[in-house]
Amino acid sequence: MYAIVDIETTGGLARSERITEIAIVLHDGQQVVDTFSSLINPERSIPTYITQLTGITDQMVADAPKFYEIARKIVEMTEGAIFVAHNVTFDYNFIKEEFARLGFTFTRKQLCTVRLSRKVFPGLRSYSLSNLKKEFGIVADKSHRALDDTLATVQLFERILEAQAGNDIKALVNHGVKETKLPPNITLERLHTIPEACGVYYLHDAKGDVIYVGKSLNIRKRLFEHFSDLSPKGEKMRTGVDDISYEITGSELIALLHESAEIKRLQPRINRALRKREFNAAIFTYTDQRGYRCLAIGKKTAKNAAQLQSIADYPKLDHAKAHLMSLVRQFELCHKLANLDFHEHACFHYGLKQCRGACVGEESPESYNERVAEALRVLDKRLQGSFILLEPGRTPDEQGYIIVEDGKYLGFGYADRTEAAPPYEDLLENLQPCPITDPDAGRIIQSWKTEKKR
Repeated sequence: MYAIVDIETTGGLARSERITEIAIVLHDGQQVVDTFSSLINPERSIPTYITQLTGITDQMVADAPKFYEIARKIVEMTEGAIFVAHNVTFDYNFIKEEFARLGFTFTRKQLCTVRLSRKVFPGLRSYSLSNLKKEFGIVADKSHRALDDTLATVQLFERILEAQAGNDIKALVNHGVKETKLPPNITLERLHTIPEACGVYYLHDAKGDVIYVGKSLNIRKRLFEHFSDLSPKGEKMRTGVDDISYEITGSELIALLHESAEIKRLQPRINRALRKREFNAAIFTYTDQRGYRCLAIGKKTAKNAAQLQSIADYPKLDHAKAHLMSLVRQFELCHKLANLDFHEHACFHYGLKQCRGACVGEESPESYNERVAEALRVLDKRLQGSFILLEPGRTPDEQGYIIVEDGKYLGFGYADRTEAAPPYEDLLENLQPCPITDPDAGRIIQSWKTEKKR
């Protein structure tokens, strides 16, 4: 069963606007079996330009039912049916949002007649409903009124089914249902051209600007996961996506490093993590007059650099504080000696018997400093020395490599696995350098090395 739907609204944004009219036509794949239409009181005024477009006025909807009064009818008519509309995302999201305001979740399989028309009738100048009506001689009295537009969509849907006569209509519909979850200009065929390989992928908007950068061991699979996610996060990922590009890396570690650098270089609007180009906060260590090794958080300044030893860098002070508090709990350190408690004598946790008494001299500096040293070994994720990490290449004949020199990540590259190992100078020459200073690179590499040792 198909529930073919059209709505009129007070505007274009489902989150802030309301429905003024709805029409639903039930179709069994052969013929129309039921019809429902109604004006809806949107409980707000209708903008003048909307009235000019639809002909629906405030007076017309003043005595119309509110959405909650016809919600049950909508549920009953669409239950067990595929929700069909021309540009289905618009109609579906509005109805879904109206139900959300009532505290209910509205979920239906969706089918878009725009996408179906493009597939079944390729090469047309436009796939707007008005142009398709002209193309196929579909008669509907009033455009931009719910019932007339729904009946026009019904006729278009029947022409699509008719054009598929003798073909697998079920396969077409299933294909359309799956594709409806995708961004408007991304097709299933396009996604299937993307390799199931490890690398970095980019989502572009209509201008070509990158709005999201991600990495995956299987790029195609990850994109399908993004676009089939019906949560608010998934909806955000789909909104505005017009194209996809990718780079195969072969190595997950190279993908992680490349993703981090690309996010900092491109600053995509959807990415939140890894965008900071500079880490201005740090955890420092110093030894007090009694010989206790102390910890503190602060901004990285010339004064701090001269007086304190920096152990770990962070994009924000609250990140540093959260990590320090975690280490204090893990290694039973004193909150006062970690500069997290500023009581004059014993720290608050000493009274709770959660501090061994370093703050009041009950625990010796030697004993306390041993635990601090253990914490610092966990804390310090900065790169040390010079080394090359060998990683999988993009093909079986290729060897990936990552170069760190004097504690600094230089970049990654690829060499021919079938030939003799090239000299270091050749590796440097073929290196794809990190385009910017990436403060996350050291943490990524150190964490990767730690995981490999387990």
